[in-house]
Amino acid sequence: MGRLILIDVIVAGTAFFLWYAWFVRYNRKRAGNVLQRVQAACLGKGRIADLRWQASSSRLKATLHLSSRWFEDARLTIRLLPRPLPVQWALSRWRQQQETLTFEADMGFPPGFHLDIIRHRWSGHTGAKTSGTKNSSGTGAWTVTRPGPVILTTKEDWPVELSPVVNALASWRDKDFVGVRFNSKSPHFTATVALENLSNHKAAAALLGLFRELAASSSAKQH
Repeated sequence: MGRLILIDVIVAGTAFFLWYAWFVRYNRKRAGNVLQRVQAACLGKGRIADLRWQASSSRLKATLHLSSRWFEDARLTIRLLPRPLPVQWALSRWRQQQETLTFEADMGFPPGFHLDIIRHRWSGHTGAKTSGTKNSSGTGAWTVTRPGPVILTTKEDWPVELSPVVNALASWRDKDFVGVRFNSKSPHFTATVALENLSNHKAAAALLGLFRELAASSSAKQH
């Protein structure tokens, strides 16, 4: 009996080791591909260095050296699903956690305001087209319109310097940001985006272009 238990323990341990080793490699390869896209999007004006893996290869921190007048001391953080740990991976899938890239940096012209944009995303659905569709009261057909951006704010007064930033974000309807932050203290700019929005070099280049546009918009009054 004891021998069978020992065999079961060895088999379970071997299976866990193989699982762990395979998904550590998978996560590192996935994150490496993302970093390659980001560096390629810099068009020779950026270099990634100082890679530091954490949390069983589910989080990667790196430094992005940019020859840009907009950003200084740029850092990247990639958060992946904890695939090497089966229980944590199952919980993260159940909670529908996203894999994300966080870009944070200081700016040569720090913003003179604090702004948090939470869950900046665009979603919707269309149904089958039917003629003579009644509304909930049954008195007539629905009138469908295409609204512009809807902004919910905690401030009663809208500072003038925020308008260029919000306009820049609103013009990028296809980007699903988890969060964007501007701060007068370091780090001045932080943006978190889902990894699915970095599926190729073109998408990464567009994202970096948006970061530069946001930095320019936030400091438009200062130079």
